[in-house]
Amino acid sequence: MAIWFRQYVLEDLADMARGNMIEHLGMEFTRIGDDFLEGRMPVDERTRQPIGLLHGGASVALAETLGSAGANLTVDPARFYCVGLDINANHVRSVTKGHVTGVARPLHRGRTTQVWEIRIHGQGERLVCVSRLTLAVLRQSRAQGGDCPVQR
Repeated sequence: MAIWFRQYVLEDLADMARGNMIEHLGMEFTRIGDDFLEGRMPVDERTRQPIGLLHGGASVALAETLGSAGANLTVDPARFYCVGLDINANHVRSVTKGHVTGVARPLHRGRTTQVWEIRIHGQGERLVCVSRLTLAVLRQSRAQGGDCPVQR
């Protein structure tokens, strides 16, 4: 059984990614499963450290993007939205080229918080980074009008 508030397609997420850091870093959403969200990011001049390795901050940006988008897809956008409270990451292997792929899955989906685990792999499914993201589930105000960017 799917965890999503409604049925989403990748085009919904592609629209949300335009004109912000997601687009700037070349991230793209690649798959929506029943209980996971997958995306990828290039390892290139936008995402590497000066010494040529994938920047840890870029990995964290991918992790937070996938976890935050996933969390927002599980709530009623007219009533709620999710924002990150805390993120941690363990960088276990370096990458110098190609793409990395992240898969985000919820560990906890509560009334006021969600916790997501994001595993990022390089070529050959080699683990590059594992991250945990804690999010607050907040009520939409009337001024916001239920217009969370993830839900557009």
